[in-house]
Amino acid sequence: MPTSSCPFLWLNSDLLPADSPVITARDRGLLLGDGLFETMQLRNGQIPFLEAHLTRLEEGCHILRLPPPKWEIIQAALGRLIAANSLTDGSARLTLTRGPGPRGLTPPATPHTTLLITTAPPPGHAPHPVRLHVSTQRRDRQAVLNRVKSLNTLPAILARMEAQEQGADDALWLTHESKIAEATAASFLALMDGQIVTPPLSAGILPGISRARLLAAGLCTERPLMEADIPHLQGAWLVTALSLTPVTAIGAHELPPQPEQTARLRDFLYDSP
Repeated sequence: MPTSSCPFLWLNSDLLPADSPVITARDRGLLLGDGLFETMQLRNGQIPFLEAHLTRLEEGCHILRLPPPKWEIIQAALGRLIAANSLTDGSARLTLTRGPGPRGLTPPATPHTTLLITTAPPPGHAPHPVRLHVSTQRRDRQAVLNRVKSLNTLPAILARMEAQEQGADDALWLTHESKIAEATAASFLALMDGQIVTPPLSAGILPGISRARLLAAGLCTERPLMEADIPHLQGAWLVTALSLTPVTAIGAHELPPQPEQTARLRDFLYDSP
């Protein structure tokens, strides 16, 4: 992280210079990907929907049998870090690992978790529209890690690399039953039959915060989508806590721009109070 933009990070209980060597050689997050993360929007010096992010983190800790950090500790750490970095807008990433442990897969009986929080300024421009490649990987709908923001992201990295080798920007995952799931790091929205829809959680997708907000507001509905539906889609987007990205093509199927829908979704997700 460039120290000129965000000179400080938070580690466990302290502010440290952002270029500090903060992770020990025995940390299971580094060695085994044993941990979770949350990426959150920073707007006007605050983290919108922080409770939803911390709830998902706590649920992930339960699944991975990690002791969850106390919410008040995270809130205090975020406040101090945001103030130290003089940020009003941008993003914050919280990374929680099981901490240091002995060699091998078996975790320590009493873990001493590592809590790392970093911040970043906004990118300065809206995301460029992307082309999607239908990944040759298939999503196992029953895999437990689908439900958490795990540090184990190698499948996503490999899928993204495959997509770029095929001249696309990102990959679209399907299940073994050819149901559409999600992209490598974003929920998938589609315009079909004049309605904005998103695959259900049963497709083996992460319960995205922005996705849940859109559903609660009635701006999209859950609907199973199949690979065979791709030629019939009238538009598509990738959505995260930080951005809404229009999709211009999925494989050979070109998608028309939907500027009014894009503006309406983006305003609700990132500009509304």
